[in-house]
Amino acid sequence: MAEDLYIVKEGSLQEKYESLIPQLKALIEDESDIVANMANVAAALKETFGFFWVGFYRVDGEQLVLGPFQGPVACTRIAYGRGVCGTAWKEGQTLLVPDVDQFPGHIACSSLSRSEIVVPAFKESKVCAVLDVDSDSLDAFSETDAVYLQKIVSLLKF
Repeated sequence: MAEDLYIVKEGSLQEKYESLIPQLKALIEDESDIVANMANVAAALKETFGFFWVGFYRVDGEQLVLGPFQGPVACTRIAYGRGVCGTAWKEGQTLLVPDVDQFPGHIACSSLSRSEIVVPAFKESKVCAVLDVDSDSLDAFSETDAVYLQKIVSLLKF
């Protein structure tokens, strides 16, 4: 596949995700390097939706370590159970946070981040990474985002 995206400009959030998913499948299916695939997924999400920040953190021992991302400089390491990312890792479930200032222990990598969604990725039933998406607007994410971001993360072969 050519490394170009067809981005649906008009249409619902669901239509945008449904257009993006087959393109991501084609983009990553023949590439075995997980870092390259995470980088392309982050770039495609940023380009398609204009998210403030989108990227991955990889599990390394008792910390999450920054992986491929698009957006401003980010926190490099996050402890297990800390912040939204560390909590999603600990709980092994997607967290949708409409107002990060209301999340106990939120880590402010950027003061411009206002809402966040974090989706864990699994390898052999254990969380091995998380996809972190931030918005500079309050309440920017919905259950639709959760459903489709989970589908996108499941495309990656960790």
